[in-house]
Amino acid sequence: MSGLRVGNVVGAMEKWAPPALAYDWDRPGLSIGQADWPASHVLAVLTVGPEAAQAATLAGCDMIVSHHPLIFEPLPALRTDDPHTSLCLMLAERHIACFAAHTNLDLAPGGVNDTLADLLGLVGRSALLPAAHTPQAKLVTFVPESHLDAVRKAVCEAGAGSIGAYSYCTFSAAGTGTFLPGEGTNPFAGKKGELSEEPERRLETLTPLHLAGAVIEALRKAHPYEEPAFDLTVVDVPGPSAGLGVKGKLKKPMSLGEFSEFARQILGLGSVRILGEKSRQMERVGVLGGSGGSHVAEIGSDVDVFLTGDVPYHAALSARERGLAVIDAGHDGTEQVIVPVIARYLRDHFPGLRVTEFEEPGVWL
Repeated sequence: MSGLRVGNVVGAMEKWAPPALAYDWDRPGLSIGQADWPASHVLAVLTVGPEAAQAATLAGCDMIVSHHPLIFEPLPALRTDDPHTSLCLMLAERHIACFAAHTNLDLAPGGVNDTLADLLGLVGRSALLPAAHTPQAKLVTFVPESHLDAVRKAVCEAGAGSIGAYSYCTFSAAGTGTFLPGEGTNPFAGKKGELSEEPERRLETLTPLHLAGAVIEALRKAHPYEEPAFDLTVVDVPGPSAGLGVKGKLKKPMSLGEFSEFARQILGLGSVRILGEKSRQMERVGVLGGSGGSHVAEIGSDVDVFLTGDVPYHAALSARERGLAVIDAGHDGTEQVIVPVIARYLRDHFPGLRVTEFEEPGVWL
């Protein structure tokens, strides 16, 4: 795609999975390259390993978009006798940029966990676990009556106004605004040099903090004033989609044995590990891609079966004691599903961009 740059791809990915959604220990973003490098052919992959790097080279890719960050821990030295450092240097030398959307893509709508829930056909979905690092903000602005509906629609379509399963949640009250237009202004109402009193509506709503920039931009475009007044205050209320993992119900209950086989086939896996009585009926499902096994103790009694990866022994014992069924489908087994979604997103966002999907060999045979 002529003229497309790495920065364009990064911008599109971060619009889908804003960096503010990532946990503070994470390392998403651009690890190799720079924004003005060309990006005509992208390799979409779960993890950047030697095989992915070789595939990118053979295909003539100038950028890799992955889920797992290539550089997670700081490189202690630039030694070519260290395999991972050598891989990073080789990619940089070949001008193959590397970008990752990690925990921000886990939490993002349409990301890893939503994809898992989609594949399993879960309905009535909500966040599985809270994510306290994704706060909301209260937005207050003042709008002429004639433009109240337009501004409300703009901010809500940009991501504001959601409370639970409800959208377009706002409040408005009548009041009077005052202003004195100065030189060089082109006021929507009133006259330059004269103090004006105008009937206005105070419009209030909540917005996820990571979407505040887009919401304010939408407000400015829809508002008739040259300089709309607004307040943005962070509040200690979790965002509507601010959760790690997804929980929901199966369209039709099935036994643990049936569900585990269904999940295995849907995820394209050779096998999965199962904890629980295979004949027990399952309906309420929790999913968390990647290393969700460390969160087993946090799963509530409103979940019958927890599908995730990397379940340690003692977490499994705890789940058994509590009567929670668990399916360990592996770290990569529960995250590989995001690769075609990334590829489709980039193709849709940049018609003409070449995107190749690559399935990195799993760590475990």
